[in-house]
Amino acid sequence: MPAAPATPAQAVEMVLTGLAWLASADVASAPAMVQAECLRGLEQARSVHLAARSAVLAAFDAQGGFEDDGQRSARSWLRWQTRVTGPAAGAAVKWMRRLNSHVAVRDALAAGRVSESWAREICDWTDPLPQTAREDADLILLGAAAGGAELADLRALAEQIRRRLCPDGEGTPPGFADRQVRLRTMLGGTGRLDGDLTPRCAAAVQAVLDALGKRAGPQDTRTLRQRHHDALEEAMRRLITAGMVPDRAGQPTQIQLHIGLDELASRTGDATALPGDECDATIVPMVTGHVDHDLLGRLTSLLTRPGNSNLGAGNGGCPQCGAWSGALTRDQVTRYVSDLILANAVALLSGPHGLASCLRTGQLAQPAASVSLPLDLGKPTDTIPPHLRRAVIARDRHCAAPGCAQPPAACQVHRIVPKSLGGVTKLSNLLLLCSFHHLILVHTWGWTITLNPDGTTTMRNPDGTRVYHSHSPPSAA
Repeated sequence: MPAAPATPAQAVEMVLTGLAWLASADVASAPAMVQAECLRGLEQARSVHLAARSAVLAAFDAQGGFEDDGQRSARSWLRWQTRVTGPAAGAAVKWMRRLNSHVAVRDALAAGRVSESWAREICDWTDPLPQTAREDADLILLGAAAGGAELADLRALAEQIRRRLCPDGEGTPPGFADRQVRLRTMLGGTGRLDGDLTPRCAAAVQAVLDALGKRAGPQDTRTLRQRHHDALEEAMRRLITAGMVPDRAGQPTQIQLHIGLDELASRTGDATALPGDECDATIVPMVTGHVDHDLLGRLTSLLTRPGNSNLGAGNGGCPQCGAWSGALTRDQVTRYVSDLILANAVALLSGPHGLASCLRTGQLAQPAASVSLPLDLGKPTDTIPPHLRRAVIARDRHCAAPGCAQPPAACQVHRIVPKSLGGVTKLSNLLLLCSFHHLILVHTWGWTITLNPDGTTTMRNPDGTRVYHSHSPPSAA
C-alpha cells in the first residue's frame, strides 16, 4: 500500500493519479474478474468521494471561504471555481447539509459501506422523522443494508419505523416542505424536468401518464418514456385548450412558439409552427431573427465609402455580393443600394445564431448584442371556424383514426389536404384526430388518413405496406 498522504493536497493528488491511471490503462485486456473488482472499488470510491467533498465543503462554508473570492455563497463559488452547473453545485451543497444531520450515513459513506444512491434513499426515508429518532433509524437501515437486505426490504422497514414513530400519519415521505419541481430550458428550446413529488402528486401524475401514455395500436412504436413524454404534453395541451388554466395578466394562457425567420423562410405554405400545429391548435407563433454582422458590415462600408457616387457597376452590379464596375449616378447608387439591402434582408436578420451569437451578447454593445429580434408576434393558429369544429365533432364522435376512441376533448381538427396544397376549410376536408395520430402519425411519420364517401376512414403508412380501415360509418353531422 502507498504511504498515507501528509496533506489534503497530497491526498487529492493521489486520488487523481490513481483515477488517471485507470482511465488510460488497457483494462479491456484484463480478466472479467479484475474488471468486476475494479467496478466495485470505483463505486466505493464514489461513496468516499461524496463524504470527503461534503466534509471539505462544510468546513469551507463554515469559514466563509467563498467570501475571499468575492462570492456570496458556497454554491456560487462552486459554479465559478469548479465550473459545474448550477444544479450540480446545488446538489453538492444539499448533500453537505444533509450529511451534517445524518452522521451515521456520512460515516457509512466515508467507509464505503453504502452507495451514494442507497444513501440518498435512506436519507429521503428518515428525513421526515422526528429529529431525535432520525439517527437511530439511519443506524437500523444501514445495519440491515450491511446484512444483505435489498432496497425494497429497506423501504418496507423504513415504512414500519415511520408508522411506529408517527402513528397519526405525520412524516410521510417526501415531506411537504421538500416538494419541488424544476423545469430547465436547454439549447433549442428543449427542456429538462425533475423534482420531488408528494405521494398525492406522484399518484396524480402517474395516473395521467398511464391514461394518456397507452400504445395507440400496432403502428405505435414509441418507447415507454416517449409515450410518457407525449402524455405529459397532451395533458398540458388539454388543460390549456379547455380553458382550465387561469389567465395571465388578463390574457388567456397560450402556447408561444418561437420560430426563426430562416426556418420560416425554408418552409412551404404559411406554416408557422411545428408540423400539424397549423391545423387546429392554440399556438402563437413568435418569429425571431438574428443579425448577420458580416453582411451588415459590407452594407455599411458600401454606404459610407468615400466618393460612392463614382462607385459604379452600371447594369453589371451584383446585389448578392456587392461587386461594382463602372460608374453610377447618385440616383443609380441609391437604387442599387436599396436593391442590395432588399435582396439580403432575410439573410441580414436570420444570419449566424449559434456560438457566435452567444459570444456577441457579451462583447458588443446594444443593439448589436441582441440575440434575436422579434419580427412578428402572430395570432393563435386556431383557424377552424367554431361551427365547422362542432360539425366535425358531431360527425366523428371520437378520433377518426381506425381503432382509436379518444374523445373530442383529446382531439384536434386536421385538414386532410393542407392549405399549402390548396386544401379548403370545409367539412369534407376535415377530420377529428387525437394528438398522437395527428401530430406524430400524420405530420411526423408521414402516414395518411383519408375520409371515404361513406364516412369511414382509411389509414396508410408512407410506403403503403400497412393499411387500416375503420368499419362502421360515423353519425351524420
